[in-house]
Amino acid sequence: MVKLRLKRYGKKFEASYRIVAVKSTSRRDGRPLEELGFYNPRSDEVKLNVPAIIKRLREGAQPTDTVRHILEKQNVFEQLKAQ
Repeated sequence: MVKLRLKRYGKKFEASYRIVAVKSTSRRDGRPLEELGFYNPRSDEVKLNVPAIIKRLREGAQPTDTVRHILEKQNVFEQLKAQ
């Protein structure tokens, strides 16, 4: 199964995350199938590749709880239903 999850990077105590599509059995910071966005919890900055995320969701990818919350705040699920 493909999951949409966060991949951590950055310095210690200054983490940032990439939103990636990975196989559910791979490690958190393992090699992703595709990078779909960026999330910085310190400044609450979010950049998303919305068409690629919608494509992955239509193919059956399951977002983790944190990624689902980020996508809901950015209204991605509404765009998915509209198309």
